[in-house]
Amino acid sequence: MVSSHIEATIRCDAAAVWDAVTAVGRYSWRSDLSRTEILNETQFVEYTLKGYATTFTITAAEPYKRWELAIENRSMKGRWVGIFTPKGQETQIDFTETVTLKPPQKFFFRPFIQPYLKKQQARFVSDLKKALQP
Repeated sequence: MVSSHIEATIRCDAAAVWDAVTAVGRYSWRSDLSRTEILNETQFVEYTLKGYATTFTITAAEPYKRWELAIENRSMKGRWVGIFTPKGQETQIDFTETVTLKPPQKFFFRPFIQPYLKKQQARFVSDLKKALQP
């Protein structure tokens, strides 16, 4: 199991941050996605620019506070937890992703997964800030 964590402050209220993160159909602010597909009220699929699909299942949602997702693709499965903390006109975000690699990737990709997750999280936060901050 590999875990990656990122915290940041977004200069925007918690409702706007929550709405941007959880409105998966409005993904145009994400520089890493080509499209999303909403399967039902609790499941959606994100497609990378190269077409790689990851399925997400919403496992907990406390609006403007906490969003939890089960994640799975052909290489890994795991969990993503997002915490949103209002700080006046700003929002503190705290995102943690924990994954387990599936065989045969389990051994080959193990050394690369944590740097990959860190890079993905940094890109997500950077894109989010660009989308929400003037």
